[in-house]
Amino acid sequence: MAYRNKTYVAFDGDNDIRSYNLMKAWKQNDNTEFNFYDAHDLNTARDSSSEETIKRKLRERMDNSKVFVLLIGENTKNLYRFVRWEIELALEKDLPIIAVNLNHSRSQDSRCPPILKNELAIYIPYKSAIMQHALENWPNSHIQYRKEGKTGWYYYTDSVYKSLGL
Repeated sequence: MAYRNKTYVAFDGDNDIRSYNLMKAWKQNDNTEFNFYDAHDLNTARDSSSEETIKRKLRERMDNSKVFVLLIGENTKNLYRFVRWEIELALEKDLPIIAVNLNHSRSQDSRCPPILKNELAIYIPYKSAIMQHALENWPNSHIQYRKEGKTGWYYYTDSVYKSLGL
């Protein structure tokens, strides 16, 4: 079994690439400690490789991941070929899911992919400080909630945002 120490990021590669690139800049400029694989930075994803080959490579990347981040944009809930498959795989692997709302909502909203509606996940707005907080804290909360048999979606209280200066 591979050592699971990475953050897997899934997003709408056609419409939300700017948000992902800004997230990479946060990593470099804010000295944040999170590390993640770019699910869309595969050479095979840009050539004529088959869907099966691309998914095999994405699965390998997810095998090394300890947390799954989903950037939720305007069209994310309608993406089935890869994004929905990535979500299904994250659920199958019981990865802690951090749903990041690009519209800055602090909870689940109408943009949420239907497959996640009742699944154990934390919903946060697209901001570096709360994302770092979630990456550091949600995996342990996820484990605890699973042990307690809890499901459903969660969000951080206003006091957490205040403590982060948000």
